[in-house]
Amino acid sequence: MAHQPIYNYVIGPAGSGKSTLTSVIQEWIKRRGIDAITVNLDPGAENLPYTPDVDIRDWISFQEVMETYDLGPNGTQIACADMLALNAKDIKASIASFRTEYILLDTPGQLELFVFRESGKYVIDSLEPKRSVLIYLIDQILCKNPSLFVSQLLLSLITHFRLELPQINVLNKADLLSNEELDQLLGWSLDHELLQMAVYEQQSSIYRELNEQIMQVLDHFQTTGQLIPTGKNRYLGIDDVYTRIQLLFEGGEDRLSD
Repeated sequence: MAHQPIYNYVIGPAGSGKSTLTSVIQEWIKRRGIDAITVNLDPGAENLPYTPDVDIRDWISFQEVMETYDLGPNGTQIACADMLALNAKDIKASIASFRTEYILLDTPGQLELFVFRESGKYVIDSLEPKRSVLIYLIDQILCKNPSLFVSQLLLSLITHFRLELPQINVLNKADLLSNEELDQLLGWSLDHELLQMAVYEQQSSIYRELNEQIMQVLDHFQTTGQLIPTGKNRYLGIDDVYTRIQLLFEGGEDRLSD
């Protein structure tokens, strides 16, 4: 039975492991006999842990943009990110040349370049927004204390709000955590009151009202309780990510059983 492809945007802060997780997901899917292609959307990418099937660097050269417009590294990143929109048709045509079920799109290293600039939303809308999902990476290194954890949840919520797609939140590099550290982070994600108490203990009382309001926002949008631990060691959590995607687009139907 033929299936329409699902577009999976792997997105998150710099250093959260987007390219590595893209590679791990592709390996996991292919091991189960399902076809998947990778799309690199980062013109500034240097050493990728996978060979992209579609690569934005075929149309945008980071070095050429830097030299042509006499820009520094940050300015070049911004210019290249905006050029994504100019190449959306080429990206779409290249993807269409593959007969595949899963499209894994590795987004630019700097989160704000894809989320807060119009080019990111334009690329999503130009492809197949109705068959798209965000796999949002929360880096375990950036949430070792309660306020950092809350900050990462807020950034995740802002991304969801900005890009208007279904979103799966994952705690990436979880295989590098001790059992105690992982239990603590998962406990915070599952228990709103536990996280709120941890934040109260960390911060001064003058921020209590702000903390309460922030926690109410997170709780209202069910940001907590949705976290899947992932990592490259033994494909940690990838089966859970796959199951969540299937529930979103196939009503729980498992392509492995086709």
